[in-house]
Amino acid sequence: MPNIPPFKAAAVQAEPAWLNVDAGTDKTVALIEEAASNGASLVAFPECWIPGYPHFLWLGPQAWGMSFVQRYHENSITIGDKYFKRIAKAAGDNNITVVMGVSERDFGSLYMGQFAFGADGGVLFTRRKLKPTHVERVLYGEGDGSDLHVQEVDGIGRLGALNCWEHLQPLSKYAMYSQGEQVHVASWPSFCLYRGGAYALGEEVNMAATLTYAVEGSNFAIAATQVTGDAGMELFCENDDQRGLLGGDGGGGSSRIYAPDGQIISNLLPHNEEGVVYADIDLSMIPLAKAAADPSGHYSRPDATQLIFDQRRRPAVCHITDGDLDHGAISAEALAEEVDPIATA
Repeated sequence: MPNIPPFKAAAVQAEPAWLNVDAGTDKTVALIEEAASNGASLVAFPECWIPGYPHFLWLGPQAWGMSFVQRYHENSITIGDKYFKRIAKAAGDNNITVVMGVSERDFGSLYMGQFAFGADGGVLFTRRKLKPTHVERVLYGEGDGSDLHVQEVDGIGRLGALNCWEHLQPLSKYAMYSQGEQVHVASWPSFCLYRGGAYALGEEVNMAATLTYAVEGSNFAIAATQVTGDAGMELFCENDDQRGLLGGDGGGGSSRIYAPDGQIISNLLPHNEEGVVYADIDLSMIPLAKAAADPSGHYSRPDATQLIFDQRRRPAVCHITDGDLDHGAISAEALAEEVDPIATA
């Protein structure tokens, strides 16, 4: 494993350009430039940063929420489209690694995606939330095992990412830890939803989950969150009851960066303030943390419990050509090629 010097990481805490992919991309590029100008080598963005977290799923009946769906779909990002390429270019132009949460459009389906771009502007990986949470399943499809992915990145280390309540899925976390993850991006929405009425959706529980991820995995955990400001409140709330469901005044930002021992090492911002938080990342802290507990290594008990982790892609359609047919049957080799595991190098 290469010796990587300490570097600065950044986590965004900001309000999305709600349901506006053009303005959202402009704001993304501006924040990338801001983080890079302040010396960051890595910047993390919240869940569904473009085109913003779909609060409408939680604020009323499905029939009412459907009024947002067409616009939400039209302002989501497709892998390889002009918005995708512009963000990749911004990463390269500013010599910074970027990990961002998006609503990914794939023909007629949406997924809660995370896109990672290298400091050279190349695509490191794309992934999809393995299981959308609760009412999110009305809008989004699921990822598969290939989405639990850690990758070696020059100047950063072994980088991985999860969305929101994927941090409450023990087996998914364990699969990530087992790949030697050193730097983790935790993309979250804002924590204004049902404030005072659903403690599990609030800052305390979800930042505790991020802290636990850092300590369990002995990695640096970078939590990026959204702020729900006046624009979001105006868009999603038609009455006082709905405003109350978004905390009355929105906000909900809680971005921060945890060290492998669980301490907060970044600055913090008020929950309704937009900005970027920063911390210095020194990967030499990780062996000290793992010396005490490495749950997928020396602190494991595979004789008692084991995880079966299948990283093969599972496409809905496997494309078979004439050359792949053997007396009318699909060859095992052809089928295997369709579901090869993703590269993890």
